[in-house]
Amino acid sequence: MNIVWFKRDLRVADHAPLKLATQEHSALALYIVEPELWVQADLSARHYAFLKESLSDLESQLLALNLRLLVKVGEAADIFANLHSMFNISAVFSHQETWNDWTYQRDKRVSSLFKSLSIPWHESQQNGVVRKLKSRDGWAKKWHQYMTSPQIEPPEAVASTDIDIKSDEMPSVEQLGTSSETCDTPQYGGRSRGLKLLNTFFDYRGESYTKEMSSPLTAFESCSRLSTYLAYGSLSIREVFQFAQARKTDIYEQSAPGSPWRSSVRSFLSRLRWHCHFIQKLEDEPSIEFKNLHSAIDGLRENDFNNEHFKAWCEGLTGYPLIDACMRALRATGWINFRMRAMLVSFSSNHLWLHWREPSLHLARLFVDYEPGIHYSQVQMQSGATGINAIRIYNPNKQAVDQDPDGEFIRQWVPELSGLSSLEIHTPWLAKDPPKDYPQPIVEEGSARREANQRLYAIKRSKNFKAISSRIVTKHASRKNTVKRKKTKSSTSSSSSSSTGQQHELF
Repeated sequence: MNIVWFKRDLRVADHAPLKLATQEHSALALYIVEPELWVQADLSARHYAFLKESLSDLESQLLALNLRLLVKVGEAADIFANLHSMFNISAVFSHQETWNDWTYQRDKRVSSLFKSLSIPWHESQQNGVVRKLKSRDGWAKKWHQYMTSPQIEPPEAVASTDIDIKSDEMPSVEQLGTSSETCDTPQYGGRSRGLKLLNTFFDYRGESYTKEMSSPLTAFESCSRLSTYLAYGSLSIREVFQFAQARKTDIYEQSAPGSPWRSSVRSFLSRLRWHCHFIQKLEDEPSIEFKNLHSAIDGLRENDFNNEHFKAWCEGLTGYPLIDACMRALRATGWINFRMRAMLVSFSSNHLWLHWREPSLHLARLFVDYEPGIHYSQVQMQSGATGINAIRIYNPNKQAVDQDPDGEFIRQWVPELSGLSSLEIHTPWLAKDPPKDYPQPIVEEGSARREANQRLYAIKRSKNFKAISSRIVTKHASRKNTVKRKKTKSSTSSSSSSSTGQQHELF
């Protein structure tokens, strides 16, 4: 019997391992809940809730194919060894996974077991990430070839197995011992919900995506909100890409030049490529999860960590209204748009001078759409730790005026400030009657930003900085897309630079 090992690919559509495993043999669909994974510092109860909903949806999809989902709890290598003792496993089929370090180490243990038992393990490409990539030259072409290749059709109903193995009961959060962060108003898991969001985005929600993605006032509705469903594999990025390409054709046929839809669909498609571009970085250099990408940054912040500042930032009590509103919204919903994520990280790294590792773990526990490859690269970028990106330190006061001019978002999430006027709400410490239950600014914005700039630019001028940066660019920076296209009114440049500051996820 073949085993289809589901990991972060919780669907039956466009699922090569499922198709391959059921072609000639009976197959067992398996998901393993790994308690040791769920006590890692980057995971929380909100991730587990989304997973359980997604597994329930996957079970329904599999039943339509005459397959049932076997859920086992324990260490993956032990479970596979036990299943092999019950019946000889012919082969294991799964998607390649580029996730956190724990799953990377687990896959190495499982691979060693399979080799010792002579069990073939067939791993299929899951997205635009390429295993054992020798050079980023030509990566864009490989990405485009994968995204335009045919999707894998689900297998027809397969013969049922006669092996009687019971699923284990899903443990509770308390039993797992995972971090207890939950959401008041979360996104819910499952492929059906992901497909609904994909359709509503291209039906009406995404028309002003390019214009409205930056403000937290409009982003919750105007962004696709697909990032979580891609992170858990409820949708494949290839099917989303092909759906978007088809809609792009329709949009260009049906809309006039200058239509916001044209800009929005181009922006959306470019972010699908960036999505894989950043995960490829983690695939090529797993240490990005833990270490500064640029070694000249080592020691810059590590010894100056202020726990009181960190706690205030985590709780949304910094005295900067938009910072606090975004953190509180994120805690309640599990999501905030990209620009506000970048601002939160920039503020913690630069104004508060916190080394990025602990803030990154806090945010990982809060982001339901946590994707390690994107997450750690972005955190390092906003912290100035990559050495190849422009230093960008967000001024939270300016961002508040630009993105929430009347203070509507701030009033929603920081009710202590609801009585202030639109002129006072962004700088409550200057108000005629400052609210007594809201803290004073944790640092002075201007001086903190200037000091961070000076420190970072001093490092950039240091010996060997450019030589190290050059090696990083060679290994990780994006290249011009070499795919040849006919020049049409709808064609756009797909070139990119390593210093881009644009949005990189489907937020």
